[in-house]
Amino acid sequence: MSDLWRLRTLGYLGLWLLIAATLILARLLPLPVPADAWPRPDLLLPLTLAWVLRRPSHLPALAIGLMFLAEDLFVMRPPGLWALIVLAGTEFLRRRQSAVREMHIALEWGMVSAVMLVMYLANRIGLAIVMTPREPLDLSLTRLIFTILIYPLVVLVLQSVIRVRKPATGEVDELGRKL
Repeated sequence: MSDLWRLRTLGYLGLWLLIAATLILARLLPLPVPADAWPRPDLLLPLTLAWVLRRPSHLPALAIGLMFLAEDLFVMRPPGLWALIVLAGTEFLRRRQSAVREMHIALEWGMVSAVMLVMYLANRIGLAIVMTPREPLDLSLTRLIFTILIYPLVVLVLQSVIRVRKPATGEVDELGRKL
């Protein structure tokens, strides 16, 4: 039973790593973008936040930090700032996972939206402190809004396609601890 649990956890971690790498590589593709197009949402952030709220044991903090550090390096952001902010946001949500289990999706969406807003503000303030060039505020806010709006769709795909759901009441892990 314990080996099956570990194998399943490692399988889900591998799946998240594969999806994250695919999203990062898709972001790097030189696709033509019309001048009047809306900015694309960041799909990796809501996917990670939703996954941590549903099954925190599947995504260790080290994996999240390293993947977002790799994303920082690939998209040429200051290395480590966004990774540290995302790690802080995911750990904040990880600590509230038991409370979110009973929440309706609208309340969860509101809480995750507030966390995303704080994360984006912390990133902008950190970039301003070190005087790094930033994208325009309106573009950044538009991307944040689209990222927040896509969260329920990401949750739907995560639950129906990938089958990562919130733990049921009374569900236990391999050591008999309540999830």
